[in-house]
Amino acid sequence: MTKMVNRIDDADREKISLGIARKQPLKKIAKLLNRHLSSITNEIKKHRVFIRGSYYAGNDCRYAEGCDKRNVCGDMDCKMYCYTCPKKCHEFCSEYVTLKCKKYEKPTYVCNACDNRRYCQDDRFFYDSAVADRQAKETRKISRQGIHLTDEELADVNTILTTGIKKGQPIAHIFSTHEDEIPITSRTAYTYIDMGILDVRNIDLRRQAGYKHRRKKKEESGILNQVYRQNRSYADFTAYMEHRSDFRVFEMDTVKGKRGYGKVLLTMLFRKNSVMLIFLMDDCKADSVIYWFNYLETALGKEVFHRLFEICVTDNGSEFKKVDELELSSDNTIRTSMFYCDPMQSGQKGRLEKNHEYIRYVIPKGTSLNPFTQEDMTLLANHINSTKRPGLGDKSPYELITEDDEDMHCLMKLLDLSPVPADEVNLTKGLLKK
Repeated sequence: MTKMVNRIDDADREKISLGIARKQPLKKIAKLLNRHLSSITNEIKKHRVFIRGSYYAGNDCRYAEGCDKRNVCGDMDCKMYCYTCPKKCHEFCSEYVTLKCKKYEKPTYVCNACDNRRYCQDDRFFYDSAVADRQAKETRKISRQGIHLTDEELADVNTILTTGIKKGQPIAHIFSTHEDEIPITSRTAYTYIDMGILDVRNIDLRRQAGYKHRRKKKEESGILNQVYRQNRSYADFTAYMEHRSDFRVFEMDTVKGKRGYGKVLLTMLFRKNSVMLIFLMDDCKADSVIYWFNYLETALGKEVFHRLFEICVTDNGSEFKKVDELELSSDNTIRTSMFYCDPMQSGQKGRLEKNHEYIRYVIPKGTSLNPFTQEDMTLLANHINSTKRPGLGDKSPYELITEDDEDMHCLMKLLDLSPVPADEVNLTKGLLKK
């Protein structure tokens, strides 16, 4: 009989994701991983990410566009067209035909390998090994928190321990005497006492009050130990990118005007073509960054946004610390994966740092950004992105955008980005002279 291992780890999830992309049957994936088919199926269904489809007026009926039905629910006072009503008209209408694709209801239960996924506007499910691993770790973490006892069990434990300790009995003695009555270990009992859950306290224990707390070795401190960096450090990024293309990454930073004063620039650079985006913010607060993320996602659509802004590398500025709001859409689906550089290591997003030199040619350090508008920043971005560079094979970033990169062309149209003739490129203060 084949020996099965228990927990699916990150390496297994990478292989599952790769197998799905190669259109391998789940049975074959399970065999390669030496696991039962149900384990692979449960893993995919449990951790797949849902992306809501885009339908006419939010209604997935084939006939929604142009439908003039009213009052199909029987409410004759309602003046709305049924396809726009918050009541689900398909529960009442006999002519309802769904546009939803149901391929994800069959193996492999996700749309990763679907030939039509690039253009599909229906509800979709995707499996991402990194997202799945993060969700699994969070689930295990939550499951281990709190008290795993009923109120009655906790009351019994409290009575037994309190009675014995008040009599001067050692914990080990109490557990030996009441082994069948106490549903926890002695170590857990010490934890409960330390947390203040029981009526007894550390001072009631003869030896515990005399112990000094052990000091943990300080391997990481300060910025490196902050919650937002957990599983998002540069080391995590390096491991995450081991089998992924660098073309899926964009770098992000801010450029300030007068120190601690007024407007700020939010900059993003795509590694696949070095195109830089420049957004003007009223301040350097996290909500201002989140605003631009939400704007781009809403205007481009979730699918296009996720493909363009899939993986982000940024620094540890306070404006980037609301990681959940940056990573998640309004419906809590993953829209981008955030990773943070090590402190004092700006070279880890060196392409963007180098690109900031072009901004300083036009807006010298210490210059207030308050007089400028977003239109000015678009003009500046167009001139910078039209500048030819030796590192790009004597081409400009705009020239590296391929004709079949529909997502980039969609983004350029949205942000009014367009090439500037080579001879007209201006990177002097005169470009934005006020």
